[in-house]
Amino acid sequence: MVFEQSVIDEIVAHAREDLPNECCGMVGGTDGVGSSVYRARNAFESPMRFDVHPQDLFRITEQEIPGAGEELVAIYHSHPNSEAYPSQTDINLAENWPDPLWVICSMAEPDAPVVRGYVIRDRAVEEIELVAG
Repeated sequence: MVFEQSVIDEIVAHAREDLPNECCGMVGGTDGVGSSVYRARNAFESPMRFDVHPQDLFRITEQEIPGAGEELVAIYHSHPNSEAYPSQTDINLAENWPDPLWVICSMAEPDAPVVRGYVIRDRAVEEIELVAG
């Protein structure tokens, strides 16, 4: 999956800004290329889990992404203290969103954040290489 470098940079910046809590948001794009970041509030305001705030979910999926002529390419969030791999909670959440890519930014080492992408379907996790384009 190709993500513009600015998208990866923005996800890392959002993760840093929301520490110690998890950040979350969505990535829009066209033709499978992630090109826009849509920040959301974490309704849980928690370092252990996230939920895209309902007002932000509506704004992003019903107004901003379609208004930009884009489609939902990915859902992203951060792991402030653990690796960039889906937790059981993430896998459970993905049942409601099986199509977009799941992007996780690990801030376990703040000076060396790690951003990885996954397809999560039927509780199976498959890593998808994120290529900066």
